[in-house]
Amino acid sequence: MDYEYAPLRLPPNVDRVTAAVQLAIQAEYSGWELARVRLYRDGTRQVMLRRRRVAQPQPGLSY
Repeated sequence: MDYEYAPLRLPPNVDRVTAAVQLAIQAEYSGWELARVRLYRDGTRQVMLRRRRVAQPQPGLSY
């Protein structure tokens, strides 16, 4: 399988529930799935999303 990846960095003021809702919206409407999450000491999260590559254009990330 061939995947495309999208890195996201969530600031420390974004709590876990808000981050989960944002990622759920991206998963439902744009086909992204969670590949990896890193939580840093300062509270920022580095999120890696992935989705399968297809021939048809798909919507990008909405920030």
